This record gives sequence, C-alpha cells and structure tokens, in this order.
Amino acid sequence: MSKKELEEGCQLQLDYKKLNAIAEKGLDVLPVAVQNVDTKEVILIAYINEAALNHSLQTGNATFWSTSRNELWEKGKTSGETFELIEAYVNCEQNSLVFKVRPRRGDICHTKNKDGKPRNCFYRRIQPSTKTLTNTDP
Repeated sequence: MSKKELEEGCQLQLDYKKLNAIAEKGLDVLPVAVQNVDTKEVILIAYINEAALNHSLQTGNATFWSTSRNELWEKGKTSGETFELIEAYVNCEQNSLVFKVRPRRGDICHTKNKDGKPRNCFYRRIQPSTKTLTNTDP
C-alpha cells in the first residue's frame, strides 16, 4: 500500500504492530496525546522520550520522538505548523502524557484538504457497518 493510499484512502489499515516495532528497536518512549487547548480536540497521538520532553518544557515548543526517523521531531519545524506548549500532564501510572497546545497557525497534519489547508490528523471517520473510512475534511 502506498503512503498516499494509507493517508488518503478509504480502506481501514490499522497498524497493530507499531508498538511492537518500537519495543523491538529498544526505544524508551511514551505515548503523548496532543489536544488543542482552545477547541479541546485531540489532534495528534505521538511518542516522546526524555530528551523530547525536556526540549518541549524548556522551549515551549511541542517536540516529540520520531519513531520512524529515530530523531527529535519538533512538530512543524519544516511545515510551519508548530505548536506552543501550554500545559503538560502525566497520567496516574506515569506511562503517558497529554500536551495541551495552541497551534501557531492553521491545524496540524502534514496532509492537506482539497483547498490546500492543513487539517487535524483525525480527519477520517470509520463507518461501522463496512469498516471503510469517510473523509470529513476532503
């Protein structure tokens, strides 16, 4: 399956092995849910390690660990869709985080709608009866 089909297609192709692949690499990361502080939407799920957390807290820029590139990922550094870190929370077991952020411009996703505008990463709804996807921001 092509990256375009994965990101824009209507087939449900969930990556159930993602966490196994991270574990096999020996990466010490936690999931972090990213929420728009103004709209309350969850706009991204990412991974974070200690270096990314420290960078986020020191700079006020939401920074993650790219499990595919194996490097720090300051969200939007190349696209301009950066996030100001407003608040950071840890869960009771200290094994996941929530970042409340304010997008500095536009939305989040590296994908764009038909008007060329970036959108929230959760732009496709699963149709229960067919398990196909409907694009809510084409």
